[in-house]
Amino acid sequence: MAFASNKSVNDATTPLSAERRAFGFHDHASLWFSLGVGLLVMQVGAYLMPALGTREALIAIVAGSILGAFLLGSVAKLGADSGLASAGLMHAVYGRRFAVLPIVLNIVQLIGWGSFELVVMRDASVAITGASAAWAPWLATLFWGAIVALLISGSMVTLVRKLIARVALPLVVLSLLWLSWQFLSMAQAQGLVALWNRPGEGGMGVLSALDLVIAMPISWLPLVADYARHGRDGKSALRGTWLGYALANMWCYGLGVLVVLTLPSANLVNALLLAQGGLIALSLILIDEVDNAYGDAYSGAVSSHSLQPKKSIRFWGFVITAACTACALVLPMHALEPFLLMLSSVFVPLFGVILGRLAFSANTVQLLANARAVHVGPLLIWLAGIAVYHGAPLLTSVLGFQTGSALPALAFSFVLAYLSRAKA
Repeated sequence: MAFASNKSVNDATTPLSAERRAFGFHDHASLWFSLGVGLLVMQVGAYLMPALGTREALIAIVAGSILGAFLLGSVAKLGADSGLASAGLMHAVYGRRFAVLPIVLNIVQLIGWGSFELVVMRDASVAITGASAAWAPWLATLFWGAIVALLISGSMVTLVRKLIARVALPLVVLSLLWLSWQFLSMAQAQGLVALWNRPGEGGMGVLSALDLVIAMPISWLPLVADYARHGRDGKSALRGTWLGYALANMWCYGLGVLVVLTLPSANLVNALLLAQGGLIALSLILIDEVDNAYGDAYSGAVSSHSLQPKKSIRFWGFVITAACTACALVLPMHALEPFLLMLSSVFVPLFGVILGRLAFSANTVQLLANARAVHVGPLLIWLAGIAVYHGAPLLTSVLGFQTGSALPALAFSFVLAYLSRAKA
């Protein structure tokens, strides 16, 4: 999709025409595998240790990746079936005026994620180059911000189909294979059986870890339809998004755990550099990280355009990129887990309601055309879902085991939204 848009048309809330839909299964899978790979994902995987045992961590990673990627794929199907961006789905479910709130929250979280991505790339660049000058982090941040801005000026469809699918994806897969081989060799030398049976130190249960794993794919929920709307059919969007992201998420989370087990370090990037050939592999992963920042900026631009359609998506892309770069210049890389879980508390029930209302052959375009200013029912269910998310851990003291937050909130909001739709 070219970034230029007709100023008289809100491109984010208008269904994409059939001739503009170019993505097939391979495009969806390539895009979401690439977006699922990242140093940030590996770092979050490392957070699971040493609180969990190895087997517990892997159970949480596999289950959380499958469930989280399925949610992504389900929303991708809605986008491909309707041709609507995420903002259009929010308008259809929550009403044209009230949808502004979740859209603004989405823009805020996208600027936050884009900033974190630039921080990750900045720190990795400094570690790879060994630069020690005080100005080096600033220069690295501005450099990567400029790269994202350059990509924003082009076509998203061309970027996905030519650069990501044909060039970036094969290189990053080779890098992950190499790093996996290196750290598995270290694990073999240290004793695979001992590492496999390593117990956790406590402080995090499997369900709490599941929340942390699901938080990563959930962070992409408000973005997925912005890309999936370019899909030729809903089924390939569902399968490609689900498979691509689930594989990448399991691989990167698992690699993060493996690195911590074999080469404990306060800095994941430094640990990766210590592996044989780690410099080259890390450099390729770092290049692939750019598409994550680009994804945040592009989707933030689409959401911003939905609010102010007189400005093109390209214009808003530059604005979002500049905001991410400015935040990255002053944002420290800390408190990541609470940040992820805070986002989950908003977007898990938000999209639980969207899926409950729009899944199973609902006419999304017709619902959008008939949307009122505010749809009170979905609004109340969303707010109740947020309350369930934050109240679920309180059941721990009653039930005697950790319940997690994401799954109860998702199930609650989805079921209630579906049942209320069925009665309408």
